[in-house]
Amino acid sequence: MKNNRQSSIIKVCGMTNGENIRQVEQLHPAMMGFIFYEKSPRYCCAIPSYLPTEAKRVGVFVNEEASRIVDKIFDFQLDYIQLHGQESPQFCQELKATGVGIIKALGVSCEADLSLAQAYEDVCDYLLFDTKTPSQGGSGKHFNWNLLHAYKGKTPFLLSGGIGPDDAARLQQFQHPQLAGYDLNSRFESQPGIKDVNLLRTFKNELL
Repeated sequence: MKNNRQSSIIKVCGMTNGENIRQVEQLHPAMMGFIFYEKSPRYCCAIPSYLPTEAKRVGVFVNEEASRIVDKIFDFQLDYIQLHGQESPQFCQELKATGVGIIKALGVSCEADLSLAQAYEDVCDYLLFDTKTPSQGGSGKHFNWNLLHAYKGKTPFLLSGGIGPDDAARLQQFQHPQLAGYDLNSRFESQPGIKDVNLLRTFKNELL
């Protein structure tokens, strides 16, 4: 089973500090995320002293105006934007025209929540299934991953929602034909916005 995960995407999100970004990138994650949502404790309020050159850069937004998203795309040279609010498929399509990839996050607490995915089938590169919360993600809590077996769409997805250092074995047991990778954030931190490189390294080695 481990060999089947060698190509899995590891996305480390909530980056804020240049030196920490440099250290995390040495672990070769496929993506690194920057949160542009002011209510988040991991809000990226300025361009860090170092930005990843190997990992794809992902900007995370919640119900943000298109013009501000476009500004961040150019300021940070983003490869993807991740939308965590109530952004419509049309909104995603318009942003995709800028040339970036689109990741649409959907909160999951029951199978019915997965029906929302169908509307985004043809406009997103990835879906991201997260724990459904009133605060638009960032709960640090799991949801029932088995609910995702009801997802029959063709768009690959990233699994999110409180994945932590002790979850590698459980993740190895979870399989889905569209599972593309894993989104890691708060449970790998020494403080908000600063990732513990040793925890990430150990987790990646155990998972892959």
